[in-house]
Amino acid sequence: MAIDAHPPAHDAPYIRHLSVLRFRGIEKLSWFPKKGMNLLLGGGDVGKSTILDAIALLLNPTNGATLSDADYWQRRHEEGFEIAAAMSLPLSCGIVEQRKTSWPWEWSEEGPKPPDPEANDGQGVDPVFCVRVCGTPDFELLHEICQPDGSFDHFPVSVRRSIGVVRLSGDDRNDRDLRLIQGSALDRLLSDRTLRSRLADKLGESDIHGELKDGPKAALADLGNRFQKRTLPGNLSLGLIGGPGFSLNALIGLTAAKNETVLPLSSWGSGTRRLASLEVAAAHHADHPIMVVDEIERGLESYRQRILIEELVASPSQVFVTTHSAPAVHAAAEATLWYVDAGSRVGRLPATVAAQQKRDPETFLARIAVIAEGATEVGFVARLINRSLSEDMRRHGIWVSDGGSNSEALAVLRALAKSGLTVAGFADNEGTQLGAWQDTKEKLGDLLMRWEQGCLESNLIPHVQDHQLEAFIAEPDGDTGERLRTMADRLGLADKSFAAIFAATDDIRQLMIEAACGNPPADPEASDAQKKAWKKHGQRWFKSVAGGTELADKMLALGLWPHVAPQLLPFVNSIRGSVGLEAVQAIG
Repeated sequence: MAIDAHPPAHDAPYIRHLSVLRFRGIEKLSWFPKKGMNLLLGGGDVGKSTILDAIALLLNPTNGATLSDADYWQRRHEEGFEIAAAMSLPLSCGIVEQRKTSWPWEWSEEGPKPPDPEANDGQGVDPVFCVRVCGTPDFELLHEICQPDGSFDHFPVSVRRSIGVVRLSGDDRNDRDLRLIQGSALDRLLSDRTLRSRLADKLGESDIHGELKDGPKAALADLGNRFQKRTLPGNLSLGLIGGPGFSLNALIGLTAAKNETVLPLSSWGSGTRRLASLEVAAAHHADHPIMVVDEIERGLESYRQRILIEELVASPSQVFVTTHSAPAVHAAAEATLWYVDAGSRVGRLPATVAAQQKRDPETFLARIAVIAEGATEVGFVARLINRSLSEDMRRHGIWVSDGGSNSEALAVLRALAKSGLTVAGFADNEGTQLGAWQDTKEKLGDLLMRWEQGCLESNLIPHVQDHQLEAFIAEPDGDTGERLRTMADRLGLADKSFAAIFAATDDIRQLMIEAACGNPPADPEASDAQKKAWKKHGQRWFKSVAGGTELADKMLALGLWPHVAPQLLPFVNSIRGSVGLEAVQAIG
């Protein structure tokens, strides 16, 4: 996308605080977005698109928007709605050139505040302007400038157009900006105030009536006679006409040649239409407009998503983007990431999640993400949640993600929890970073399942009965050879049979735990080769996603569930509750 390098970036308008009250699915929102690209992530139906629509409505360059009861919180239109913003604005936008003076507020860490008249010459003051749009109980829109003295003035179209908002919605209406509709990007780009009326006159001169055959002409003449008898207008004919919401000028749009055939640009692919609309909207702005791009991946291949993300990040404009695309999230390494949870709360994702952003971008695209510390835990938790739902958890926007390790999972959980977002975690107790884990537990409550001691294997295997041991050791295909071999090697046995192993150890369950976890030998004199070999033993057991799934299945099939239900059931029910599902009493 071509970006005009003039004026400098510090003159670009940007929203410093956004407030939304009772607009669509958002009852209340307070957000401090950043300069540059703000990438809004989260599951479906959490309010991401509504936030972008609110910004676009606030800065709408026309007064043609219409409201319905669905634009009001719980359709209670009698209460109205309000979208307000504190904005840093270049003087070139004309906000201080109104007939009535618009006064700036003073920006502080808490937000805008009235300027202090006692301040010395205004030095060090960071001015912002406060604007809002209100939906009235009568389904009317009021655009207003909020003055520091509590009064309100009209927020005119001319200033809104000068500030500029480039909107790329997530639906199929992108070709609006490719047509000569009043207020469209193409209409604003051409800036010919008389063009639309001249075109309407020209189109109105078309002799459609002359194209009629004799029969239709006679029928029309008869209709004219009937009109005259009822004193209705006479001399009926046919011509090109417009109407409310659809004018003749809407028939005028951009065309382009494809294989030497001229086609309307609105008939090309959705990705091409979206990029074309973005270019048209951006082309006529001398200043850098605020850009609002909903579902940036729509109609675009992965490589085009990455290119567009990189171009928008490099733009001096403030950009708001939503996406459900893992490649887009991966490409947005330089953007400010925000996560919108199921309660429409917006929290910033700190730099500490960068590794998770690259490892598993899907983490940030779910209604609720469960950060499991490793592959075994991913498979185990996914199976456990699916069994509680009796269906695929992804249908409810639940995603289980590999956190990489115990410490890395903690870093991601702390970052998300600190943002006040709904996130869950599943981890071992390695006896490290106890204070940080406790702090995270206090924030997440039952959404964090961390064993009081040990790991998944060490909390399940002790409950396996003697007659179940061989069934537990067996792999899903029934083979026991590899796992028996890991235990025999640890005992120094040549005989790899279960009977020989059982007879050679005082605690076969502890031996199984050591082998399943890949624990190194206790002998400090053990060679590095032996340590590496024993560490690989875990791969023969449950150290994989498939292994975690197997472990969950065996827990349920062998009746081990009652022994661990006090730890696991509150965790599962908290996840269910986060997506609006009732608690269950057991998992079978």
